Amino acid sequence: MSETIVALGEQSLLEGFPLAGVELRVAETDHAVHDAWALLPKNARVVILTPRAALALGEIRDDPRSPMTVVLPL
Repeated sequence: MSETIVALGEQSLLEGFPLAGVELRVAETDHAVHDAWALLPKNARVVILTPRAALALGEIRDDPRSPMTVVLPL
C-alpha cells in the first residue's frame, strides 16, 4: 500500500494540491474538519492543513498515532 498525502481545509486555499497528486478533503466548518480527520485513510502519512483546520483540530493532531501535519502559512 502506498503512502498518501492529504490536504484538509477550505477548498479555496487547497484547490491546486490535487494537481500534485495530493488527496483533497474539503472541510469548511470545524465540524467538517473533525469528520474529515476521523475519516483519513489509514495510509495517510502527511496532512496539509489550512490555518483554520489546524485551529479546529487543536491538540488532536499532536497524538503520536496521528499522521504528520503541516500547516499552511497565513
